Amino acid sequence: MELIDGKAIAAQLVAEVGAGVAALRARSGIVPGLAVVLVGDDPASTIYVRRKLATTAAAGMRSFEYRLAVDTPQAALLDLIDKLNANADVHGILVQLPLPPQIDPLLVLDRIAPEKDVDGFHPVNVGRLSAGGGGLVPCTPLGCMKLLDRVIDEYHGLNAVVIGKSNIVGKPVALLLLEREATVTVTHIYTRGLPDIVRAADILVVAAGSPGLVRGNWVKPGAIVIDVGINRIVGPDHRPIIVGDAVTDELGHARAVTPVPGGVGPMTIACLLENTLRAALSIVGEE
Repeated sequence: MELIDGKAIAAQLVAEVGAGVAALRARSGIVPGLAVVLVGDDPASTIYVRRKLATTAAAGMRSFEYRLAVDTPQAALLDLIDKLNANADVHGILVQLPLPPQIDPLLVLDRIAPEKDVDGFHPVNVGRLSAGGGGLVPCTPLGCMKLLDRVIDEYHGLNAVVIGKSNIVGKPVALLLLEREATVTVTHIYTRGLPDIVRAADILVVAAGSPGLVRGNWVKPGAIVIDVGINRIVGPDHRPIIVGDAVTDELGHARAVTPVPGGVGPMTIACLLENTLRAALSIVGEE
């Protein structure tokens, strides 16, 4: 079994984005800018935002951080997004989810200009993905495909099973696999006969948010498993640990597996930066 090193692949992608940023700056003086908005002080979101901003700096981009109180009114957040949409120095806008209950996330995501929607969640970008491309693609599914590309040359006719139907991962990664002409089955934790469906998969993308859901006897020999799950549980020593949706120790017969942590997670941030560079190039008319 090969462990697909997401950290190494993400570092390579960040370096490539950095080179693209430097080239854009040299020929036009433009530096891609990413605005990250965090409402409240959710610990996991705070850590994730800090990592995003650090990686943004490593790629030579400008970052704009906005931390708003947990009781911020929806109207105030929408007003900030309007200002960021109009700010020529900002090429990408990311509003960290989840949001407090007084704020409608769909309304917020709809307010971001599609060309600055580096998360790929705006209805325009969702529609473009469904129609076959042209928009900004959600970062985690994009990262999944880049990891798969490291071990797959030809997708035509491969059976792909996606566990998870979220708008963030499950649905968009299914569309990306369809574009590669894989045969895709989308499932979820309530799907009847799920183990038998998974056993037919050449490619398994599991994004169910259910620790240890996929056992070794679910996966056929030679399959490729992309584990998107990031679950915090109490370990044997009573300390919190992070595990995936698949039991990696039972997947020795698989062809390749992404570890958790160190697999899909780093790729999500790297693809965010790639989307920001793409957005900047598009806005200045170079893509």
